[in-house]
Amino acid sequence: MSLSIAHLGPPGTYAEQATVLYVDWLTQQTGLEALLCPYPSIAQSLEAVAAGETQLAVVPVENSIEGSVTMTMDALWQLDNLQIQLALVMPITHMLISCAHRLDAIKTVYSHPQALAQCQGWLGEFLPTVQLIPSNSTTEALKILKQDLTAAAIASSRAAQLYNLPILAKTINDYPENCTRFLVVSQDNLVSEYQIASKNATHTSIAFSVPANIPGALLKPLQVFAELGINLSRIESRPTKRSLGEYLFFIDLEADVNTTKMQSALAELTTHTEILKIFGSYPVLPIDIID
Repeated sequence: MSLSIAHLGPPGTYAEQATVLYVDWLTQQTGLEALLCPYPSIAQSLEAVAAGETQLAVVPVENSIEGSVTMTMDALWQLDNLQIQLALVMPITHMLISCAHRLDAIKTVYSHPQALAQCQGWLGEFLPTVQLIPSNSTTEALKILKQDLTAAAIASSRAAQLYNLPILAKTINDYPENCTRFLVVSQDNLVSEYQIASKNATHTSIAFSVPANIPGALLKPLQVFAELGINLSRIESRPTKRSLGEYLFFIDLEADVNTTKMQSALAELTTHTEILKIFGSYPVLPIDIID
């Protein structure tokens, strides 16, 4: 059996690298193989799963330097039939890729906004006058570098190898412990031998809106987990896009949704929320487990 897995393309992105590592691990666990399917955006990767174009998607959700990937969060909320199978934490090391012979010849630097932000200190010190141009992915601009000797891109060493391009500066991310958490997502009705998340689930992700913007509207849902001794590992707000000042709340919990405590918490949570979405329970795998 072969799985189709959507990810942010073109080939060479960190999302593709995370997908390759996930496939290696999955093959070791189940013997399954996979077909990688690049998409132009994170949202389109998740939409492909929701529409049944692919069976899985691997998408970034959080970076240790720049925080949450809002496109992923928004798509999870807007698409109704997605389930998180697994979280994968991968170290991120950025390279400056260019055909220029020296740094002072560079006039423009392209990359995904997250990568540009993760290297802003280095760019400010070594390339303070260049124009920074956001792109849909870290690899999108690599195809122009051989024609434009004044351009550079921030991407991985693997991307430089794939596109046969020179690395002008190595490890330019501002913090050496830079890492990104990726989610492996499927449709919520998917049942097969590769639905492994329930076996060793350690975290649950949910999101909810509150009925009204009044005192205690957020406190009451959070008290539910505090009273039951369920730890929150992450909480994030996003605008509802309905009205200024209205927010959704995304929460990661250190518990399996199938436990009695979590079932009690979620049942009580419905009395304090307007819309509640449960994205599923899953294990979190650091990269050294599957490398």
